[in-house]
Amino acid sequence: MFRPTRAPVRLAALLALLAVASPLQAQPARSAGPEPSAPALEKDKLGPSNPKGYLSEEATPDLVSILPPPPAGHSAAEAADRAIYNATRAFQGSPRWALATNDVADGGAALLEDYACVLGQRIDHARVPNLMRLLDRSRIDIARATRVAKRRYRRLRPFVGNEAPICVARMPELADSFSYPSGHAGQGWAYGLIMANLMPEKATQFLVRSRLYGESRVVCGVHWLSDVEAARTGASALVAVLLADAGFRADLERARADLKRALGGEGEKPDPALCAREEAAARQPLL
Repeated sequence: MFRPTRAPVRLAALLALLAVASPLQAQPARSAGPEPSAPALEKDKLGPSNPKGYLSEEATPDLVSILPPPPAGHSAAEAADRAIYNATRAFQGSPRWALATNDVADGGAALLEDYACVLGQRIDHARVPNLMRLLDRSRIDIARATRVAKRRYRRLRPFVGNEAPICVARMPELADSFSYPSGHAGQGWAYGLIMANLMPEKATQFLVRSRLYGESRVVCGVHWLSDVEAARTGASALVAVLLADAGFRADLERARADLKRALGGEGEKPDPALCAREEAAARQPLL
């Protein structure tokens, strides 16, 4: 799987690609109107029943200090980000594009559905209230930590200023929100770490699916790859602190019991075609 890397050979290849695929040329025309299958960006918003996260403002990791700044303008790292953005526009209409469009939905219920192939069955979130509470409260902590870094760096999203296709409608609210680090990718990675704690025997599978969820933001064209990488680092720091919180640990054990009960019987199996699509995506490099 591709990593954006610091390796000279890989970077040279990316810069060569950039030379022939600048943001102002050789881009596919944007399709008229939004993608018909794109879910609403605000799907699965937090409800009033979970008004606060686990961590105080003081206990929340400072991602501005932990993360490096986003790539500077005209740097090799920024050139690599742009090359990847341009190249991944070619995914439009492919199964990987369809998976990325599906991955626009966020929140506990959406991610639980995304983990169906790992779990081996679909789980109605109403059957696992403690797990949903754990994910929803953690989500608030992730959002708070990410928001501070986004406002500090104010990085523009990759589709701003060009007409290349993205997998959601180009709404002003999306263009006006900042890119670094990715909130979706941070949420997905944090949830993967939490699920890996709940079911360590499937830790690898959860984290593979969470990696794909983050990379879907790049395929969609709404985040730079460095946004996603930073989000993983930030989410890892956040979960490390959450695991030291007594309230979080207590809810973690309740969620573990929920999940064990839900998986104890015969549940609805996930769509085999969807699972095959996820498996293929895990083997497909972004570039």
